[in-house]
Amino acid sequence: MKAIVCTKYGPPEVLQLQEVEKPAPKQNEVLIKNCATAVTASDCIIRGFKVSRSLWLPMGLAIGFTKPRKSILGMVLAGEIEAVGKAVRRFEPGNQVYAFNILRFGAYAEYTCLPENSVLAAKPSNITHEEAAAIPYGGLLALHFLRQGQIQSGQHVLIYGASGAVGTAAVQLARSFGATVTGVCSSNHVALVQSLGAEHVLDYTKEERTPSGARYDLIFDAVGKAKSSPLKVQCKEALTPKGTSLSVDEGRPEVRTEGLRFLTELIEAGKLQAVIDRRYPLEQMAEAHRYVETGHKQGNVVITVAQHNHAS
Repeated sequence: MKAIVCTKYGPPEVLQLQEVEKPAPKQNEVLIKNCATAVTASDCIIRGFKVSRSLWLPMGLAIGFTKPRKSILGMVLAGEIEAVGKAVRRFEPGNQVYAFNILRFGAYAEYTCLPENSVLAAKPSNITHEEAAAIPYGGLLALHFLRQGQIQSGQHVLIYGASGAVGTAAVQLARSFGATVTGVCSSNHVALVQSLGAEHVLDYTKEERTPSGARYDLIFDAVGKAKSSPLKVQCKEALTPKGTSLSVDEGRPEVRTEGLRFLTELIEAGKLQAVIDRRYPLEQMAEAHRYVETGHKQGNVVITVAQHNHAS
């Protein structure tokens, strides 16, 4: 099978297209024919081993110090189950699925094996595999932090970095929870963030303060320490006395199959949509990584791995 192999840490060019052996599912695993995957900011961090000194040791222990222990990267996928192990009960061949496999990787390939108890669920019936691949990373991270912040209907929520993979999901999820949403992004992303349901959008390249009198019950920083601005620093001053401020790079997010099923329900109800900036074929993985590393993508960058025969 074709796969993108990463034999050492470094720039996007370390990602090489190779022919590798097709995996076979163990008793508790399913074999998935991948139709699509996505390049996330986390993928780029892992490929380049770009971490702060404090995270160097835990990350090295998790994925390898001198090179990736698992040479096929990729955390998210959407595809069709081709075969199942003898002990598998939840899935059968032909099932259309999508998944988020944080440390197991393996999605940058034509086939992947995952345990049936992975963060793996039936693909939403009303979207394509490419759209499905754009959901788990941003969707599950945004869901985790909004739930952690105990988001409630009627609250005023500010999302900093509202145009990225996590931010575009967070805007839509906050709206679905009944919150009034203010999104923060750069000028060329304002229209997108408005289209996703943000009642107010602040342009951090032009504004250094939140509107006079504005107060927020929940502030979610969807980009973390990687990006800052005078407006970001000032946002926390607009937090209500009992408000909560959360950042995407705080703590270790818990992602579960339940969350993926919850996102599926929202998608099928028309309350959550995939936001795709660019699509690349598997062969152009290095180029996709280069684009994601610019830090200017809107939503998600999707990789088409294989064309699917069905309309779904």
